[in-house]
Amino acid sequence: MAYTQFPQEAMETLKHYVYRLIDPRNGETFYVGRGQGQRVFNHVNGAIENPEQSAADPKLERIHDIRARPMDVQHIIHRHGMTESAAKEVEAALIDAYPGLVNRMAGAGADRGARHSDEIIREYIADEFEVGENLIMISIGQLYKNLGPYEAVRGVWKMKLERAENHGNLVLARYRKVIVGAYRPCRWMKGMAKHIPDQIGFDGKEATDVWDKYVGKRVPDQYLKKGAANPCRYLFGPPKPHN
Repeated sequence: MAYTQFPQEAMETLKHYVYRLIDPRNGETFYVGRGQGQRVFNHVNGAIENPEQSAADPKLERIHDIRARPMDVQHIIHRHGMTESAAKEVEAALIDAYPGLVNRMAGAGADRGARHSDEIIREYIADEFEVGENLIMISIGQLYKNLGPYEAVRGVWKMKLERAENHGNLVLARYRKVIVGAYRPCRWMKGMAKHIPDQIGFDGKEATDVWDKYVGKRVPDQYLKKGAANPCRYLFGPPKPHN
């Protein structure tokens, strides 16, 4: 039987640590995280306590699938005894190193993460875009590599439905510092997870009328708020002239 918590003596030594969750069916790392105390075990324990959450969370869905075999999620402590800042850097590096993760967010300093040298050059020589209308810009992080820009950006996100519907009709998908997709939502919908209020997504189509204006362009530094937890940001275009 797998252990489900650390003894107190271990937690005092572990301090900040970085961990991986592994699917025992194929040995695949499906989630990377960091934390203190019992954080590494909270994912499985939370899935057991709240089985209805899995419909909106691919990580919890994976955990339920593993347990249905029945098998145990493997918990690997990748590095421990670190400061919080060091743990953030190790976590970010591991997120870059393992493709196919169910992590919704990229690690800290994602703009400094692993990529081809050509990608870095394109990013720094790209022109900045100008906001021409009210729009919503969403950082899609690791989901971009796993799903592509549209499936990654369409949801679900923690936003108020009414505000999203009223804030223009354009959504930009941001990966690191570059816009990788622009879409016109046809409808916004509430997410399936009742325990997460204001969780919404959308169905839409490519914004062909402004695609070249935004896609491939660099995000101005003023719209890259450091430390922001919410990947969604409302941007405001120039005021409309009065008749």
